[in-house]
Amino acid sequence: MKSGWTVVASVILFSQLSTAASRPHVVVLGKWTIVKWQAEDNGNASDVKVRPLLVDGRIKEFTVGPAHDVTEHIFVVQRMFRLNDSLPQEPGPARWVWQKGGWLLVDRASGRVQPITLPEFDPYRSQANWFRDYIA
Repeated sequence: MKSGWTVVASVILFSQLSTAASRPHVVVLGKWTIVKWQAEDNGNASDVKVRPLLVDGRIKEFTVGPAHDVTEHIFVVQRMFRLNDSLPQEPGPARWVWQKGGWLLVDRASGRVQPITLPEFDPYRSQANWFRDYIA
């Protein structure tokens, strides 16, 4: 009878210990790659350096420009994404184009990546200047 209570108590104790410890995440920015990017209003393609945002070894997003540390656990970076520009009825391979996106808030501790809503920010025409956790 005593060994049955010991087993139950140890199962409860180990289940609580396993839920208390969270797994640390590895968040890194990958190697720079040069891609062709065409602005909305400009017909000329230019070279832009992009790099992947990796969380636990998996690509979550592609980014452009430098990252800005907001706190020791959080940083922001501008998003860059690929868009399939071909129509379904067009024959041949897909035509992929790169487009600039908004800003991403990345938490190094939790591995969470979320977009930041900046009401008047236009990815093509706006320049963002960061000062601590403020943007202008």
